[in-house]
Amino acid sequence: MESTKKHFFSDMGVMLGRSMRHITRSMDTIITVTIMPIALMLLFVYVIGGAIQSGTDNYVNYLLPGILLMAIANSIGYVSFRLFTDVQRGIFDRFHSMPIARSAALWGHVLTSLVSNAISIVVIILVALIMGFSSSAGILSWLAVAGILALFTLTLAWIAVIAGISAKSVDGATVVAYPIHFLPLISSAFVPTETMPSGIRTFAENQPVTPIVEAIRAFLSGQPVGSDIWVALAWCVGILLVAYFFAMRVYKKRV
Repeated sequence: MESTKKHFFSDMGVMLGRSMRHITRSMDTIITVTIMPIALMLLFVYVIGGAIQSGTDNYVNYLLPGILLMAIANSIGYVSFRLFTDVQRGIFDRFHSMPIARSAALWGHVLTSLVSNAISIVVIILVALIMGFSSSAGILSWLAVAGILALFTLTLAWIAVIAGISAKSVDGATVVAYPIHFLPLISSAFVPTETMPSGIRTFAENQPVTPIVEAIRAFLSGQPVGSDIWVALAWCVGILLVAYFFAMRVYKKRV
């Protein structure tokens, strides 16, 4: 046990490498996580953007934070699917027969989501720059944006862990991604919440994605962030802690 704890980070690195190799061999994952958000950004900017009153001359500046969050949300179904597959094939049972940390396999999948989403986000931002995106943010603001996106990724990844190791079928494992996909759509990611009907506006202004989008948008535009950053952090940290707690409980019972 002492040896297992001592080598936790090396075990986690091995699991990360294993899971990353699965990602690079999965073309549908690459298309869903990177190509689809870029296609959506092109659609909104060049087809729909002219009809949307966002209060800015450059709609891609307004749109980009929401596209980044959608890219992360798109990846969550793959986290739960890969975990479900490992459980069903008895991979975790094999790992537990080896002298490795029990939670290293879970962290391998979670960190894979973090790394793969970081690569996707960089690609999306590069495409946005070609489309005319501009930012007056300094290095600290960009680091803050990176931190928020990483925290959002970890939060969703641990939610996906719960689904992946507790589901009875593939559909049950991946269904967790569906409601998460809708959150950026019913938020301030694409249009100001002021343009929405009262009931939808109330929901949009009191769900996690809107303060995250507003905080990222403020950082990228060099504007004061205000209370949005604290609300965003409270949502992410609160959900992350709850999801991690339940994920570990389910993991111990199931595996």
